[in-house]
Amino acid sequence: MMGRVLIACEYSGRVRDAFAALGHDAWSCDMLDTDAPGQHYRGDVRDMLGQSWDLMVAHPPCTYLAVSGMHWTTRGLRDPKLTEDALDFVRLLLAADIPLLCLENPVSIISSRIRKPDQVVQPWQFGHGETKATCLWLKGLSKLTPTNIVDGREAKVHRMPPGPNRWKERSRTYPGIAAAMAAQWGPLLVGGNMKAAA
Repeated sequence: MMGRVLIACEYSGRVRDAFAALGHDAWSCDMLDTDAPGQHYRGDVRDMLGQSWDLMVAHPPCTYLAVSGMHWTTRGLRDPKLTEDALDFVRLLLAADIPLLCLENPVSIISSRIRKPDQVVQPWQFGHGETKATCLWLKGLSKLTPTNIVDGREAKVHRMPPGPNRWKERSRTYPGIAAAMAAQWGPLLVGGNMKAAA
């Protein structure tokens, strides 16, 4: 028996599809439609949290959390309540009654306001010659082991030209990282024997 996996706040389907390719019952959930055909719930992830998941990988929106954008709040150009609401959403996800959990975000105030991440990964550790520090907060999961360290330290996501879809392109999970999540965490779900990482 394979595991039930919820990918919260994902429209791209990349992490969902990586787990589905290994036979897991994987669902993505987002307020947007999915970019790729597959099991997807369009709506609030709160509607899905109580459905007996074995693993959740959550990607809460970073707009009001990322350190890179906090100057808008500190300069009084943005309502501080937006950040407080975003932090409350992170707390809700971290407290979900799901045995195995990964919450992903860029370098953000989650580290100072809730807790420090368990791991920071880079795309170049997983086959993509780029830099984009990605923090992982883990429950019951081992840290990801790099799968394909490659040359290249280009910050492509930070150099994307302005445009209506810039935020979407910047928020997509790299396929190499998605594949590593499924390959390394998926075996914990097999056989109905939930085994938390040591």
